[in-house]
Amino acid sequence: MSEKKEPSLWEGFKAFLMRGNVVDLAVAVVIGAAFTNIVNAVVKGIINPVVGAIGTKNLDHYSSCLSSTCKGEEGIRILWGSVLGATLSFVITAAVVYFLMVLPMAKYLARLEARRKAKEGTQEVIEVTELEVLKEIRDALVAQRGSGHDRR
Repeated sequence: MSEKKEPSLWEGFKAFLMRGNVVDLAVAVVIGAAFTNIVNAVVKGIINPVVGAIGTKNLDHYSSCLSSTCKGEEGIRILWGSVLGATLSFVITAAVVYFLMVLPMAKYLARLEARRKAKEGTQEVIEVTELEVLKEIRDALVAQRGSGHDRR
């Protein structure tokens, strides 16, 4: 009997790293980090000034006080402006990812699937047609044999 040699720790690690999904995930993280900078720039450069037309340009300055006084470090502040800014960043990121990546990929995959199904359907039609032709040839040969036997 031959013994199976277990892969070494290094070989297992290499196999893990070379899997497609690990590489794809690493690329997604890097692209996501780079994209975060763009979204933050849009929020700070466009969204904050638009909101600033109503009040302050920095959303972090929007807050509410839960205690009776909020001066300096005293009191309990709820920084709802920061939450609003983070929410806007998330919504913008999600919209861009959906409309520029997910939706086009879904449409592309749907087209590929439709082409595959159409090709499968064509293949079935061709196979059925070939089968019908072969049956007709068989029937014609049988008919010729039958008529040939009658002549003898």
